[in-house]
Amino acid sequence: MATPKLRTAVFAGTFDPPTNGHLDIIERARRLFDKTVVAVGRNPEKEPLFTEDERVAMLRELLGNVSDVEVVSYNGLTMDFVRRINAAVIVKGIRDGDDLRSELQQANVNKIAGGVETVFLFTTDMTALISSTLIRQICEMGGLNSGHMDRLIPALVVDRMKEKLGD
Repeated sequence: MATPKLRTAVFAGTFDPPTNGHLDIIERARRLFDKTVVAVGRNPEKEPLFTEDERVAMLRELLGNVSDVEVVSYNGLTMDFVRRINAAVIVKGIRDGDDLRSELQQANVNKIAGGVETVFLFTTDMTALISSTLIRQICEMGGLNSGHMDRLIPALVVDRMKEKLGD
């Protein structure tokens, strides 16, 4: 019997900040693949609140020493990064129809231009409305002290945002 091939998935994003929705997708990807690479990238259309190093450090702290998850930063096209590390697929979390439309277009480009498959994981009802952009907006307008932010982002991230934005 042949030895099974190690199946590596890449979950790429800006993770600015990491949310409970991100952590849910990572946990679910872990159940489907032998290894999950959480790839912190840059989006030229966004001005990040946290530096790349800060985002990587937060994710590493949140995920602990889980042997089947690796957190790294990368630059350039995601499909090039996926091919460079010999991963099997890109994992994308889908919150709604708008996400599906834009991610389907990107998945087709990644397949046609890069030969890279994409697997969609639909968010749970508890995480469907969480986006990093929304979290930043709430926090920048004083919502960090609402007492309920831990429903959206881990307590560690709440603390880091308080440090970054001030109480």
